[in-house]
Amino acid sequence: MAHTLPVSLGGHPAAHGARRALVVAAAAGTVLGGGQTLPAVAAPDAGRQAGRLPGAVPGAPPGAVPGVLSGTLSDEGPGAGPTGDPRGDPDSGTPQGGRSGLHGAPGAAGTPGPTAAAPRPITRAAILARAGTWVAAKVPYSMSKYWSDGYRQDCSGFVSMAWNLGGNEWTGSLAKYGVPVTKAELQPGDMLLFHNPADPEKGSHVTIFGGWANKAGTKYIAYEQTRPHARKQTTPYAYWSNASRYVAYRYKGVTSAAPGASRPGTGTSYPGAASFGPGVDNEYVTRLGKALVRRGGARFYTSGPGPRWSEADRRATQAFQRAQGWRGKDADGLPGPATWSYLMTGKGRDIPAADGGGSGSGSGSGGDSGSQGRAPAYPGSGVFRPGRSSPSIELLGKQLVKKGFGKHYARGPGPQWTESDRRNVEAFQRAQGWRGKAADGYPGPETWRRLFG
Repeated sequence: MAHTLPVSLGGHPAAHGARRALVVAAAAGTVLGGGQTLPAVAAPDAGRQAGRLPGAVPGAPPGAVPGVLSGTLSDEGPGAGPTGDPRGDPDSGTPQGGRSGLHGAPGAAGTPGPTAAAPRPITRAAILARAGTWVAAKVPYSMSKYWSDGYRQDCSGFVSMAWNLGGNEWTGSLAKYGVPVTKAELQPGDMLLFHNPADPEKGSHVTIFGGWANKAGTKYIAYEQTRPHARKQTTPYAYWSNASRYVAYRYKGVTSAAPGASRPGTGTSYPGAASFGPGVDNEYVTRLGKALVRRGGARFYTSGPGPRWSEADRRATQAFQRAQGWRGKDADGLPGPATWSYLMTGKGRDIPAADGGGSGSGSGSGGDSGSQGRAPAYPGSGVFRPGRSSPSIELLGKQLVKKGFGKHYARGPGPQWTESDRRNVEAFQRAQGWRGKAADGYPGPETWRRLFG
């Protein structure tokens, strides 16, 4: 009787989920029609003994609960809950949630997941790429449905998918697949887990750490499955609620590079697009930055290079790409296989000097670009803004005057950006037939190329 009563009347705390399971089973039986009942299914954790769960059926498999479908009651999204030890026993005896095989994937249904001792190797870049597929698809949150890849559409199913586990885990079992790490040791692809063993449906949640969002380490990029759908967003560390109860874990199967690829510093294998970009923090970013500095990009860094992706990395990468004559998506500041190969093997042209009219190869010795036959390297859009001062601004102004677009200068041009510079640039852009944002008076790469071409 204690198992059937509410906790407030002396009932057993672990019976909460079982009562809910019976309600679910009863409702399902009503839908199926009179006389049809759901079969007893083994509880998720095979290590439990018969009788440990309330409502155990005599003669049923160990831990069986009538009407409970494995995986239909899973971890709940974020929310305040009673105090619980996030490092608590994953096998806490609660019927809440469950482990299950992959569903909906050919040949995978019902297949148990691999043991924690045999994790599947995966790179950090691959973890974030897998997580990104659900974010891009806006996979709806559900504790009972499974996406086309076979993983359950709740927060623990999301992490099971991102880590490429062989089955669906829950917040009470995911820790078996990782090793605890400190906040200072966190790297993209690790998970932040809060499991509330007292009542897993209250507060239990898990996210994938995508990198720090600020230097203070108070915010990070979280990949997570929550209502209404999978998302990626800046999140306070460690989460919006129960922040102090989250524990960081690193997947036991994580590798620094794909199988057969060279480790950073020892080879030239491209680590993948997910290794670079906002929010990323890894050793490949450091290696990229050092290579860019060697190839003439030191001026873009006021500090570093370091492992955390920054605007300096993007600008230096874009400058190197443009030095090769690449444009458009080929010069977006994010290193692809070709950019990485050129940097790591010493191929291509170095980044030219920012000012002084140097040639495209960086070997010029001064004067305007007309005498060199090539445009000087574009210094970046941030140079041409109110309040900024740079030799590039004066170089721009002199070239505008030379091309016949200096009528708005009352004096100068000079190194300080002025409204006169903007109006002259706008006149030049309009002479190219551009309108709207393409003729706003702020020189972009194409304006710069045509002006000095």
